[in-house]
Amino acid sequence: MRHAVKVVAFLLGWATLLVVWPGAAAAAPMTPPDVLVKEVTQDVVGIVAKDKDIQAGNTQKVIDLVEQRVLPHFNFTDMTALALGMNWPKANAEQKKRLTAEFRTLLVRTYASALADYRDQRFEYLPLHASATDTDVTVRVRVLQSGAQPVSIDYTMEKMPGGWQVYDVVVGGVSLVSNYRTQFSNEVREHGIDGLIASLHAKNETLAKQTPGGAQKK
Repeated sequence: MRHAVKVVAFLLGWATLLVVWPGAAAAAPMTPPDVLVKEVTQDVVGIVAKDKDIQAGNTQKVIDLVEQRVLPHFNFTDMTALALGMNWPKANAEQKKRLTAEFRTLLVRTYASALADYRDQRFEYLPLHASATDTDVTVRVRVLQSGAQPVSIDYTMEKMPGGWQVYDVVVGGVSLVSNYRTQFSNEVREHGIDGLIASLHAKNETLAKQTPGGAQKK
């Protein structure tokens, strides 16, 4: 269940971006990042809690939800670059494209597979300490559940022309980007950039076979 809480929390980081629809930024004032977190967290959690298919373990439905409503507003290119660290410049344009696509798929499948375990966690939204001119902020949330210690979730967000975007998530003090950077560095050192791409692809293939409710999408 602890893993499920982490998954739910991270996905909620993506969900903070749901209300920033394409083209909406030009028509209305940009929604503050902490407001996005609270509003969309409540919306997404409500959907997941009431959807019988998701509650029954249909992970593909969760994946579809993330693909359609969240990912267009998540900066996976920057996130992949940060996770690769000093190895990112070593990759050519095609390798960078493939790395970003595979990393994106890995995160979606990994976390969506556990989102169906969501039941009755509650969320505490901490005050945002930022000025109106800040372009890089951290939105802090605590996930509360009965019989367990609260889990802290920090969403590192950057103000972009189309809205706020998450580029890292820190769960219980552990940065997602930094965690993957260590794994990716080891893989590149042993097998090179193409080896990392192959490793990510293999993991995605395995997760796709384990996904209830749908086949792998290309």
